[in-house]
Amino acid sequence: MAREATHGAMPQTAMVFAAGLGTRMRPLTDRLPKPLIKVAGRPLIDRCLDRFAEAGVKKAVVNVHYMPDMIVDHLRTRTSPQIVISDERDELLDQGGGIRKAVRELGDKPFFVCNTDAFWIEGPLDNLERLAAGWNADIMDILLLVASTPHSIGVDWPGDFTMDTNGRLAKRNEQEVAPFVYTGVGIVKPDLFANETRKKFGLAEYFWAAAKAGRLYGQRLDGQWLHVGRPETIAEAEAAIARSAQ
Repeated sequence: MAREATHGAMPQTAMVFAAGLGTRMRPLTDRLPKPLIKVAGRPLIDRCLDRFAEAGVKKAVVNVHYMPDMIVDHLRTRTSPQIVISDERDELLDQGGGIRKAVRELGDKPFFVCNTDAFWIEGPLDNLERLAAGWNADIMDILLLVASTPHSIGVDWPGDFTMDTNGRLAKRNEQEVAPFVYTGVGIVKPDLFANETRKKFGLAEYFWAAAKAGRLYGQRLDGQWLHVGRPETIAEAEAAIARSAQ
């Protein structure tokens, strides 16, 4: 295999998770799917897809379940990246199951994953380029973009990971506050799902398995992460955007 395929290459596909029910965002999600909620005038899903377009990602597989027609209609005219809808109308498959269903569209090379309830204010360095540059399939199964827990917006839990000097991630101890939070963006090997037979399952269990094997790594975000998980965090995120523009 060519070195470019194992280390430092920009993934050409992304799995974008847009199927969730958005229960924590009620009452806004009583009439609108969470990915279409606007922050500073832009729908959350567009913020995600625009980042991928700028990075040169060619294809984004978007799974849909809750109010799917609204999302499909919204994305109908987008050409960059190319949008492929993965239909989960009949059953919500969770993130792992969503990947398994769409794995043929995602291809046989490492791909991005991306949640649609968060985004970031870019620092001096492009974070997707840094994430791609940090990928090394020889030592990694998963590489996650992580951010500072105390300096992020909308983080109402005690973080997710610790990270050693080599960039390996470990799960937060239950009684501790972890310095790093998962941003919802990462690079994943498709091989991980080759022997998966379950239809519905989470993605986090793959993180913990990779961590246990010493093959879960982190790339620290350059900038500020904004998690829009509740209606009140929209104002917090918009205030952060306004400050960054000053």
